[in-house]
Amino acid sequence: MRRRLITSTLAVVLVVIAVFGLSLVIVETRTITNSAQERVDSEAVRLVSIVDSRLIAEEQITSEILRDQVEEGRYAVVRLRHRAPIEIGDKPRGDVIKATERGEAGESVTVEEPRSEVTREVGRTLMIIGLVALLAIIAAALLAIRQGNRLAAPLTDLAETAERLGSGDPRPRHKRYGVPELDRIAEVLDGSAERIARMLTAERRLAADASHQLRTPLTALSMRLEEITLTGDIDTVQEEANIAINQVERLTAVVERLLTNSRDPRNGSAVPFELDEVVKQQVEEWLPAYRGAGRAIVRSGPRHLRAVGTPGAVAQVLAALIENSLMHGGGTVALRTRAVGNQAVVEVTDEGPGVPPDLGARIFERTISGRNSTGIGLAVARDLAEADGGRLELLQGKPPVFALFLSRTRPRKPTTGEDGGETPTVR
Repeated sequence: MRRRLITSTLAVVLVVIAVFGLSLVIVETRTITNSAQERVDSEAVRLVSIVDSRLIAEEQITSEILRDQVEEGRYAVVRLRHRAPIEIGDKPRGDVIKATERGEAGESVTVEEPRSEVTREVGRTLMIIGLVALLAIIAAALLAIRQGNRLAAPLTDLAETAERLGSGDPRPRHKRYGVPELDRIAEVLDGSAERIARMLTAERRLAADASHQLRTPLTALSMRLEEITLTGDIDTVQEEANIAINQVERLTAVVERLLTNSRDPRNGSAVPFELDEVVKQQVEEWLPAYRGAGRAIVRSGPRHLRAVGTPGAVAQVLAALIENSLMHGGGTVALRTRAVGNQAVVEVTDEGPGVPPDLGARIFERTISGRNSTGIGLAVARDLAEADGGRLELLQGKPPVFALFLSRTRPRKPTTGEDGGETPTVR
């Protein structure tokens, strides 16, 4: 592109110089020639008037007297009646410019000038025109090179930006070039880079969330299958198989929920549900893992407490809190449900060392962890809670108390014996 721009610019300049330069040469040549002829004519007129005035005054006319009246480099001849011609200056050779004038007394004056003087003057003029044309060509070449660099360099830069996008580097450059069309292309590429970066971030986040969220259900499912392989009791096999099927269904719900959040994290599907049923299901699901670790998990709180949310998402939030207590906590883990105004609350606490004071509220940030873990679980749990209009908070650091707040609905009309009280402890 740079070469084409330079070539086209120089071609235009050369055409302009050829057209206007040739016209200027012709005009200047004619002007110089006409000017030289006018000067010779004027001198002939002036010289003949001097001769006339001297003849009328009957003064002497000689070449010495008239010599000062003739310009240097010119030749003049004065012809008088009955007298020899009077010559002034040296007669030029070759082609000349000549003018002849006659006086009132019958005399004539002829003035000649060598045409070589005109030729030299025309040559000087042509040289000046040629220098001006050369300067114009040089200036046009420099301008074309500068303009070519100004356009070609940004295009090369934009090509490199597009290549970087194609190679997986979506960082926007936010670089502008002062050319509206190129700046528009740069804006489009920057916008594409930002969209690609968001998509890559979403994909990586989905992969990390899926890895973290699916690990726990798969581990629990594996433990159920191991229970089946180790027992010969058909009733136990059937019970464990039903639990495994339920876990597979919850695993499917986890996958669907992750895919929904990857498309729009705010897209919740909240419905009224029995909160204590979800808590009970989580306690039962995590009971084998806690038994294997020599620890206990218990639950307490009023029965038939109804909340608004997505049961699968609430189960994932509780699973993240229970797993967090299993990995980082100690002693007995307690899940307690309670009603506070128009909210239903599930608190998860343990007897471990708690959350370090330097973490505080940052415990919910991604990659923030008190131990060598991924730091994803609590961040995903908070996102899931907020997607359903709830919130997840750390109420106390030591001992740790995490609380899930959900909107509460009016409880169903209780049946006999179901009007409150504590649920039995599961160990």
